[in-house]
Amino acid sequence: MEVKVEIVSKERVKASSPPPNKLKHFKLSLLDQLAPPFYVPVLLFYSASDATDITTISHNLKASLSQLLTLYYPFCGTLRDNSTVECNHEGVLFTHSTLPIHLSTILKNPHLHRINQLFPLDPYNPARDTLLETMVVQLNQFSCGGVALAVCFSHKIADASSAASFLTAWAATSRKEENILIAPQMEEGALVFPPRKIEMDITRGMVGHKDIVTKRFMFNRTNISRLKQKVGSLEFFPTSVEAVTALIWKSSLEAAKASSEEGKFPASMVSHAVNIRSRMASTLGKHSMGNLWQQAVSPLVEVEGEVGLRDLGERVRETIRKVDGNYVSKLQGDEFYEVIEGLKEARRMASEKGVPCYSFSSWVRFGLYETDFGWGKPSYVSRIGVPIKNVVSFMPTKGGDGIEAWISLTKPHMLHFEQNQELLQFVSFDSK
Repeated sequence: MEVKVEIVSKERVKASSPPPNKLKHFKLSLLDQLAPPFYVPVLLFYSASDATDITTISHNLKASLSQLLTLYYPFCGTLRDNSTVECNHEGVLFTHSTLPIHLSTILKNPHLHRINQLFPLDPYNPARDTLLETMVVQLNQFSCGGVALAVCFSHKIADASSAASFLTAWAATSRKEENILIAPQMEEGALVFPPRKIEMDITRGMVGHKDIVTKRFMFNRTNISRLKQKVGSLEFFPTSVEAVTALIWKSSLEAAKASSEEGKFPASMVSHAVNIRSRMASTLGKHSMGNLWQQAVSPLVEVEGEVGLRDLGERVRETIRKVDGNYVSKLQGDEFYEVIEGLKEARRMASEKGVPCYSFSSWVRFGLYETDFGWGKPSYVSRIGVPIKNVVSFMPTKGGDGIEAWISLTKPHMLHFEQNQELLQFVSFDSK
């Protein structure tokens, strides 16, 4: 069913006071420079019972946003190049839209196309002129009285952890609980990782292939517990993320084998986005803003015979743990170029040689279901599928003890993947 979003209004929300002159030009860190030219998308749904007065909701959101932007001043600036945000007090673009459907229509079956319409731009393929925006917001109003707040943060100034911290602070400000706010560390990233003359987009040429399909698969607490028992051993007991990653990787390899003319498992790699805030010698706090993460990439994995689920689980752990204090020290020193060359080589193998790299990122620990602006906690939190093949995004379930996986594969691979019998033993349900 095609549903058209109607734009009611657009305006710019400015900080309640402009930044001082010394903060007019915000320097990006080295890791900000290396971040892809995407947006970090977050979508928060609130039911009609929690959100009834759209006028009050809109007013509170804009007033609290204006107040908060004085602390998060680069979030309302303009990207001028790959090293600077001009904090020009132009404000955040805030769109208000309406949809002639009930919120339940979206939540029962969150099709990627329907969810995309709730965002003010395409997070992974934005128009060239919108790439200058560091943050954009869209408040969507459903006919039942429910709302969906869509926020896109430029990946050049925020990772998922930064986005979650901002939303937590915005919600507290909206509830008039500013006393619990912790001032963000805006400039810490550039101090620890000074900018360099470098650009690298590991996703270039990989976005928007027409044969890519994204589907959602749910793993509840009981099934994750069973899966951890199957993956683990006396010497190795995986985390929930490690276990689900191993299962998806194995099922993807089996789908690739079933789709190939040779009927063989391809050599492959796995990667995970790793938050480095707690992995540095001088640990950074969770309120340190910017891109404080690294993509951990495994060596090439070749399979002889059957794929071992436990073996893959151990490879996942080894890969994630590669990003430690020593790894971060290399990023800060002269060995930086060695690290970057490793990432570039992984990209070349994936894009030019066709070696599948199954890339994972997890938002399960960011507390997004606690985002209460004053009318209750979200009934559902989502991002959208990444339009790049072999990319998997983990989100928490509302109860906080499950994992929701948005998986992007080519259409032929997805046909085999979603029929994998071992996978289906642990999936709670999936949305077509």
